[in-house]
Amino acid sequence: MTIHKLSSLGAFGTNCYIVETDNKSAILIDAPCQPKHILSAVNNLGLTLKVILLTHGHCDHIEALNDLVNATGCKVYIHKADIGMLNDKMLSLAGYFGTPFTKFEGALTLTNGDTVTVDEAEFKVISTPGHTAGSVCYVIDDVIFSGDTLFYNSIGRTDFPGGDYKTIISSIALLKNLGRNYIVHPGHERSTDLYFELETNPFLDALR
Repeated sequence: MTIHKLSSLGAFGTNCYIVETDNKSAILIDAPCQPKHILSAVNNLGLTLKVILLTHGHCDHIEALNDLVNATGCKVYIHKADIGMLNDKMLSLAGYFGTPFTKFEGALTLTNGDTVTVDEAEFKVISTPGHTAGSVCYVIDDVIFSGDTLFYNSIGRTDFPGGDYKTIISSIALLKNLGRNYIVHPGHERSTDLYFELETNPFLDALR
């Protein structure tokens, strides 16, 4: 398994990640925007996009969905609590920010403890509400794709509908309780590691 990071896409500076399997399949973590750029990256790596795993349903993580699925026929997964965001520009915050929005139909739903497997790559779903009700982290090997739950030196915003500060801290406590260190690849900004954040992140004092 190899991870390729596409950094700071679009006006929101959203990251997405291409996970490459040994059989040259690609799993995309989030689909923020610039579908041509994402597809070009996948094709240049000689990969076939099989699955998109969404960390949550905000507009800056889903804008490229329709174009990517139309081009590749890949499957899309999202937590069941956020699936309504794929069909509602206000729930997705696209209406709030005035960004492009096209409804997406056909996503498959996830819940806590589910796994998604492509070739040798098995992603465990950990429900981490707080940024949205259906925010999730995907854990594979020594990596956590944290979406907008946990960032370098910060955490996800909790002032949007479905957000709650106490809930997101409880969600990050679940990551702490995994009992080992992980590389953390977030939805924005630089990557980090879990123990560093638990020790130094100013928003996580309650967990120390």
